[in-house]
Amino acid sequence: MLRTALLGFSVLLTLGGVVGLMFGCPLWAPAVWGIALLACVLLERWRYRKPDTSAGGNWQTTGEKFIDPESGQAMEVLYDPGTGERRYVAEAKPPS
Repeated sequence: MLRTALLGFSVLLTLGGVVGLMFGCPLWAPAVWGIALLACVLLERWRYRKPDTSAGGNWQTTGEKFIDPESGQAMEVLYDPGTGERRYVAEAKPPS
């Protein structure tokens, strides 16, 4: 809901700035802020995506573990030495 509202606001802000510039008003600031907000909202979804460890790669554990403050789950850090990429996955619970 908040994401949709921010997307709508950023589009309106950008369009308002562009229309103002077309009619000779110096409204470049709203257009710039609208584009920046739009980019941030769209990139946020990509940046904080859930990790997919099923993809290929040579994933190794680093021994690093922490508690995710948002979910409260124990997380484990995986590392691919070939690419240098790090992933954070929920720690596998031992069978009871």
